Amino acid sequence: MSITRKSMPDLGRSDLKTNKLQPRHPIKVVLEDIRSGLNIGSVFRTCDGFNMDEIILSGYSVTPPHREILKTALDATHSVPWRYVDSLKDELIKLKAQGYTIAAVEQTHQSILLQDFNVLDHLPLVLVLGNEVHGVNDETLALADMGIEIPQSGIKHSLNISVCAGVVLWHCFQAMLRTVR
Repeated sequence: MSITRKSMPDLGRSDLKTNKLQPRHPIKVVLEDIRSGLNIGSVFRTCDGFNMDEIILSGYSVTPPHREILKTALDATHSVPWRYVDSLKDELIKLKAQGYTIAAVEQTHQSILLQDFNVLDHLPLVLVLGNEVHGVNDETLALADMGIEIPQSGIKHSLNISVCAGVVLWHCFQAMLRTVR
């Protein structure tokens, strides 16, 4: 048996206009103080692939149409709703009041390991991903309802922010797929 690549029609993807009308998964992704536009663009592309609700950019994170974002996002900046907020603290307080669970993707003493995190028990959800070197700011951690940690066994004990987002969002997407089937 030979393996053949699926064509775009085989994939059954909607066009941009139709995509904007479809319901999204109730997960917002916050990118706090991300230095690399390439990382931000990669997260846009992952959020598009898993149909996440929105990306919220804050701190010194660059915003579209920054050239580095566009290089890795491959037009996902058009299909994923996004916005920049001046005060992440105020935004998280507002989202908590609307019923969102705030989860920092961070290695903390109170973190839940990703494989033990039941996404469906915490919807709607905000996932906060922090700076490539320093992680999620302490002020933001203080507002989080929980921490989620990806278990690792290498010596670095950290993943690139875009890889981290991909792992966590895949976990969330899988949980939502199981509810549809």
